[in-house]
Amino acid sequence: MYLVYSMLLGLVFVLGSPYWLFEILWRGKYRTGFAQRLGLVPERFLSFQEPTIWVHAVSVGEVMAVSGLIAALRREFPHFRLLVSTTTDTGQKLAATRFGQDNVFYFPLDFKFAMTRWLRALRPRLVIIAETELWPNFLRSARQAHAPVVIVNARISDRSFSGYRKARTVVSHVLEPVQLFLAQTPEDRRRLIEMGARPDRVVVGGNLKYDVAAPASSAIADHLRSVFGASGARPVLVFGSTVEGEEPIVIDAFEKVLAEYPEAIMLLAPRHPERFSSVARLLEESGVRFWRRSEWSGSPLAGGILLLDSIGELSALYELADLAFVGGSLVARGGHNILEPARYGVPILVGEHTENFRDMVARFRGQNALRVVRRDELSSAIRELLQDDERRKTLGRRGLEILESERGATDKALEQIRILLAGSRREVPA
Repeated sequence: MYLVYSMLLGLVFVLGSPYWLFEILWRGKYRTGFAQRLGLVPERFLSFQEPTIWVHAVSVGEVMAVSGLIAALRREFPHFRLLVSTTTDTGQKLAATRFGQDNVFYFPLDFKFAMTRWLRALRPRLVIIAETELWPNFLRSARQAHAPVVIVNARISDRSFSGYRKARTVVSHVLEPVQLFLAQTPEDRRRLIEMGARPDRVVVGGNLKYDVAAPASSAIADHLRSVFGASGARPVLVFGSTVEGEEPIVIDAFEKVLAEYPEAIMLLAPRHPERFSSVARLLEESGVRFWRRSEWSGSPLAGGILLLDSIGELSALYELADLAFVGGSLVARGGHNILEPARYGVPILVGEHTENFRDMVARFRGQNALRVVRRDELSSAIRELLQDDERRKTLGRRGLEILESERGATDKALEQIRILLAGSRREVPA
């Protein structure tokens, strides 16, 4: 099975090389860390002797989710070195900021030779994977290196589950090296077992994202608060993590809001940095007044849109919002994390496509702690809520109450990891 998989992976890599080359040369994607992805281990990872824990977090959302767990592990196991891999450039930048550049690297492509090089260099006593990254060669190589694997915050989407269940015989072999799954919900646990995971290895651990603390007040948040006050910019609408196909909808909705609230300000944060320029062109074509964050010099802001063409600032800026919309949900992209605005008690709007956060959104929706809107009712929903202060406050308060009631996943994960490490007395492989 693994030989066939590796051959197919190699074939995909070869056939896809023109695409990768185009992305690297023309768009600059994947250029950074390309050698690491192919198994070249930088010298800085070859010179330390302390035992290590390898944490893999694909992108920004996963990095944020495991941040609290990594902090807890550092306190609990100070003699271990925590090393973090990511797949995306944005995840890499955030991880480097949070955990130190010397502790961060790019996750290798799932070729056995690349995985073996990294495992031999790092010699991890434990591998922790955030969410559900099931790379067959990586999992198998970790087992051969005697490194127990834990998947934390395990979540199986509706779309993934359908495919995994059809290939249960193969998937069960892929899952066998995983010593422990900490599923987000009982439903995720059920799905993992149906996919072939051993029931005694699947525990409901909760969602680590509920434990992520609100970021400390940032310089840009303080600055914007001051500018909004001086400019009379109100209300403040934050539209976060928007994806292709959503910006025309939200721009149109905001223009209708401006007709009633001419001093309104929108903070618009596209999900992917490579789209910043295209969204700026879209704003130019719309005729709405806007400023690019990267070019804004501190001038008054009111009656327009501040395009957040920056990385890592959105989360703290939700604090400024009178109302927040979380993107990836007006089009079929599965939605994004609603907890970032919820941490500040901000009322939340989402679209109908929230499959990636089905349980979280269902919990909030069941407690009337957010509002789900169709794309054709976005502007009317915004205006209704802006006209009803009490309803907005109630939505925000209920969201914060749910968030606080769901905390505790970090402690559960730490307890299970403590047990695994205590039972992994072994010689580190050469």
